[in-house]
Amino acid sequence: MEKPSIHFTNELAELLKPFEQSLEQLKKQPLKLIIHAGTPKTGTTSLQTYLDKRQRKLRGKGILYPHNLESLQNPSAPKHQWFEKNLVTTHLENFLENFKNIISQAKKDTHTIILSSEGIYNYWWDFPDESKDILCELGKLFDIEIWVWFREPLVFIESYYKQCIRNPQIKNNPCYGKNLSFAEMLDIEWFSQHLNYQGFVTECQTLFGKNNVSAFKYQGDVVQEVIQKLGLATPNGIRLSHYPLRLRARTNAIA
Repeated sequence: MEKPSIHFTNELAELLKPFEQSLEQLKKQPLKLIIHAGTPKTGTTSLQTYLDKRQRKLRGKGILYPHNLESLQNPSAPKHQWFEKNLVTTHLENFLENFKNIISQAKKDTHTIILSSEGIYNYWWDFPDESKDILCELGKLFDIEIWVWFREPLVFIESYYKQCIRNPQIKNNPCYGKNLSFAEMLDIEWFSQHLNYQGFVTECQTLFGKNNVSAFKYQGDVVQEVIQKLGLATPNGIRLSHYPLRLRARTNAIA
């Protein structure tokens, strides 16, 4: 019986052939896939809204921030929550369908795809091995870069604690909607492991390559940082002519 990861790779590879041929003719790198993984409370909603509102202009310069499938519960949301949700539940057929949707939106001059969801970091430790195998296979099909922003740990975990308390209870989640003190929640591994910044970076480096993971210190304005990384002049005046086809950003040390 064919492994799900092999089925996933074969189907997606077939869809990517026209782009591979086009990029090869132009002597460019394979399709770049930038995965913005969060973290929560680091301006992700502002960034997602910014990219979503400028989809057309980005497309004109070969950068795709894709629309979601219409069949999703909230298809107009400016984030790509299906990414982590399908991996947590190992709904790999749904994961594949979403990537087919992305490829259907790409044009032959598309060289970069950007996906964004803070839940990728938030639920990283809930991904089963089968789903991480899929991520590894994804790295063979795309030139993947992981972008992640980290807040000062104490500020982050206090804010995340409040969010967990406010969230509705979910089956198998030990923290959401529970009447627990901060100290009690810190004793729960699922909660405390979200402080393992280095662990996340290291595991992503293992999956995608050491030079393909970029970790940044959150300084209050992720939108402006991404504008500069993508070569955008200002939030209101988009200028993409200097966008580098290969962004090999360094991994900054996180204290």
